[in-house]
Amino acid sequence: MAKVASKPSPENVHKFRTSSRRVEVLVSDLAGSRNGNDKKLLKLLGRLRKKAGRLRDLDVQSVALRSLRIPQEPQRKSQLLRTLAEERARREKKLAKSLDKQTVAEVRKRMKRTAASLEVPKTADPLTLARQKLNDLEVDQGTVTERTLHQFRIAGKRARYMAELASKDAAAIRLIALLNHVQEVIGDWHDWVQLADKAEKLFGGVQDSALVSALRNITRAKFRQAVTTLTETRTALAGKRPVSVMPATREPLRPGSPAASAVA
Repeated sequence: MAKVASKPSPENVHKFRTSSRRVEVLVSDLAGSRNGNDKKLLKLLGRLRKKAGRLRDLDVQSVALRSLRIPQEPQRKSQLLRTLAEERARREKKLAKSLDKQTVAEVRKRMKRTAASLEVPKTADPLTLARQKLNDLEVDQGTVTERTLHQFRIAGKRARYMAELASKDAAAIRLIALLNHVQEVIGDWHDWVQLADKAEKLFGGVQDSALVSALRNITRAKFRQAVTTLTETRTALAGKRPVSVMPATREPLRPGSPAASAVA
């Protein structure tokens, strides 16, 4: 928190988000019970994490946009980069205002109290709980929607943090690796979708802007990749043979289109 308050760099923001999520998983999912202090701590961390998350989203969107290589509409690409930078500056001020000395002191105080009283039942197996969280997410056979990807993206993060608290045996290491991979792929799709949405608000639809058209083509390709990765991951987790699952309402990039080679 101190680093984010004094220097909200992309690295510090990212570390704060992941650290706060790990605390949330430990207290909310593994602890035997939660007292009033624990609940207030989770509420505080959740509020701060969401504000940091908005900064993190803008950071990764800016990196994605800079990686885009298309000759059309360079001015609009520059305009979109400036828009992202301006929004980040506003969000940075809001986060810094939220991380005042009083709030930081309260979080530290509540974390110390939680650390002193927290009890994790001996029967609580982090690896089993992680698998259960994933098993609770059922994907309809034959179709994977954007909603499915969002659900797995959120639940998968919590499951991974749980698995990281397990003993470092082969099963835990394998699960963590699988979840890391699928989260990266789904997260990448999600980042490009957000970027495309921002571009569309500025410049209109695909018929109005070559930049928007390229971004939408990329999101379609990223969607198919995310669906394939999710399907393979769930198959690996279940120990079953692959099942054919088709993405809903999405199509692949047109072969040879400018967007197909725009992003490495």
